[in-house]
Amino acid sequence: MRILLCCAGGFSTNMLMQNMKKVVKESAKLNEEDFKFTAIPADSLEEEIDNWDVVLVGPQVSHKIDFIEAVCKPKNVPFAVIDKDVYGQMDGATVLKLALVTRKKHEMGK
Repeated sequence: MRILLCCAGGFSTNMLMQNMKKVVKESAKLNEEDFKFTAIPADSLEEEIDNWDVVLVGPQVSHKIDFIEAVCKPKNVPFAVIDKDVYGQMDGATVLKLALVTRKKHEMGK
């Protein structure tokens, strides 16, 4: 699964991405080779949207959700906004679950 994280600048989202990688690495059920993560500024989404399975949006850029939806929908890429409390705690496990659930709901809705 290829997970694209969208944020404002990238520093805190990069920390969250590292926590998500750690969750995958320490999991008995998940395989590191099955996951790819990248964190980008939301303004770069149009150039980066291709070849991603799901887009996760940092709460600090949720005001750009209309722009994000306009980029993701035509490409059929599901997206979700990360809860601000989960983001604040840098909870990689919960954010990884959000990515998996968002992707699964999208596949079921096809």
